[in-house]
Amino acid sequence: MSDGLIIGNREARRLWLWTNGLAEIGTGRPDVMALIRQIGFLQIDTIRNVTRAHNHILWSRNPNYREGMLWPLLGRDLFEHFTHDASLIPMEVLPHWSRQFARMGQKAQGEWYRSGLGRAEIAAVRARIETEGPLSTHAFDTKAASREMWARPPHKKALDQMWYAGDLATCKRTNFVKFYDLAHRVFPSQEHAEADDLACVDALCDAALDKLSIATCGEVQRFWAAMDASEARDWAARCGAREVQVTGADGVLRPALAPSDIEDRLAALPAPTARLRILNPFDPAVRDRARLKRLFGFEYVNEMFVPAEKRRWGYYVYPLLEGDRFVGRIELKADRKAGWLRVTGFWPERGIRWPAPRAARLEGELCRLARMVGIGRVEWGVEVRA
Repeated sequence: MSDGLIIGNREARRLWLWTNGLAEIGTGRPDVMALIRQIGFLQIDTIRNVTRAHNHILWSRNPNYREGMLWPLLGRDLFEHFTHDASLIPMEVLPHWSRQFARMGQKAQGEWYRSGLGRAEIAAVRARIETEGPLSTHAFDTKAASREMWARPPHKKALDQMWYAGDLATCKRTNFVKFYDLAHRVFPSQEHAEADDLACVDALCDAALDKLSIATCGEVQRFWAAMDASEARDWAARCGAREVQVTGADGVLRPALAPSDIEDRLAALPAPTARLRILNPFDPAVRDRARLKRLFGFEYVNEMFVPAEKRRWGYYVYPLLEGDRFVGRIELKADRKAGWLRVTGFWPERGIRWPAPRAARLEGELCRLARMVGIGRVEWGVEVRA
């Protein structure tokens, strides 16, 4: 039963933005680890539409962030593994990650990751890394069986099987290419000690609720994607979290869990900055689409892998956040060599007008994004409708 605390919709939206580091504008040299710890972990992605997602996510929280500030932290303060996707995770989480190595290692034995290599061949792949040191997939020469987008050569599947299981670890990335090494040579021994499985579940769920501030049990479970729904429900029954009610964008009250200091968090909430922000499609603030729609009434679909003729919006479309509401979305393309960033699509939210001051705020954010990646010219292929 709820303890009677009702959180209004605007409070809930502001709480979520503050929890995500989006209520204010970062200043000074970015503390990259502090930013990642605040959001829990950082998703990484190969697509470089303007800049890769991990760079954009950090830049959105401190516009002084620049590409290249992240990777020196890998293997020292961060380790790479799989949450809902490939992510960089603070090293202090590692003692609780043994269950995810086990879960993903078992999954990696399934059909989707099966390498097709024999045990001796897989052992030979590992032996090369043990003898030669860190190697990337380019150091091996088996070929994929097809040319489909997701096809992987057998050695890459074998490397990832060992990586998912925690036998191998990412020691560095060079031009985004992953280098594998033996996990015990990457992970600090004191951090890699395995903890009790139930303690791991509790620690991960507690951390998820802390990073979410208010959440359903399912949202806690999906945060790390390191447990199943029944394990999260069992945690909720014993964790002692507060049960509150949260008002959705539709005005409906729904039950949620909150940390014990929820009233202190609400009392300390700053008014969100009026600055208009271009968020990345992989930003943690918009990652859970159901939560996004429930809190903000903003429907967002990532259509990168949708056939062009079936897209409602576009290939790589960025949500536009102003204050505590989403005011539209924009599609961008960039050519670094030619020096231009181009707006190729723009969709205002229903009921949101775009007078000159709002359009100017968007133009300012586009210019800041362009500067971050060394581009000097912003071009418009579409008009901002008033």
